[in-house]
Amino acid sequence: MSTDLSRLSLNQETIKQWSLPELTEGCVKAGIGQVGLWRAPVQEYGVERAAQLVKDAGLTVTSLCRGGFLTAVDPGERARALEDNRAAVDEAAALSTDTLVLVSGGLPSGDKDLYAARERIADALAELGPYAQERGVRLAIEPLHPMFASDRCVVSTLSQALDLAERFPAEQVGVVVDAYHVWWDDQAPAQIARAGAGGRIHSFQLADWITPLPAGVLLGRGQLGDGSVDFRTMRRQVEATGFDGPIEVEIFNEGLWVRDGAEVLAEVASRYLEHAC
Repeated sequence: MSTDLSRLSLNQETIKQWSLPELTEGCVKAGIGQVGLWRAPVQEYGVERAAQLVKDAGLTVTSLCRGGFLTAVDPGERARALEDNRAAVDEAAALSTDTLVLVSGGLPSGDKDLYAARERIADALAELGPYAQERGVRLAIEPLHPMFASDRCVVSTLSQALDLAERFPAEQVGVVVDAYHVWWDDQAPAQIARAGAGGRIHSFQLADWITPLPAGVLLGRGQLGDGSVDFRTMRRQVEATGFDGPIEVEIFNEGLWVRDGAEVLAEVASRYLEHAC
């Protein structure tokens, strides 16, 4: 079994019980040189302080999550969403990451028009893409499993994500290949190849699909190897496109959050080597 952790990135939410200093210290001790960060804890700690903390620890920030929620119809809500996303771009740039993950947003209350909602995302990307590119940041559309289409993300497949991204330069907009969200889609291999050919795989993330899903479903991601996803095959598909970037483990799971953080990190590293290498 491989012992190479050089491409592993630990997403902050996987060990949510750790503070940002604990995260950086734990990764350094474990020999993991990359982290994915989330806006709320970074803002709480202070963006500039966080940037200095990870820099001093010698860590690379592989992504910042999240921007998005761009489907509002109301002009005031739309303006606030755009303002928040510009702030997210600025935060990503301050953290020296080139990737801002976008969760596009669900249907507004009373709305049932998925097509129109996706068009509003495109309109927002037209404004945000150049802003991000000027600051060295790429926008990465993350398709979410269809169970989230109503309230969280009207972009459910890589095909839908690429249909949006390909309207813009790859330096501005690409996609996230998240195994948890796309493993079920028999079109995913072809769409991974399509994304790679266009240079649009901006992030590759891992979490396992386990059932039964918990109430609320959002926190139902499983530790690698506990569910149904064939990570090794998906990694081969992604790497066949030439992608050689970080592989980020992002697991939302309350069972992991009540455990000792160092123990969880060691398990993540072990499972990554066993199931994704």
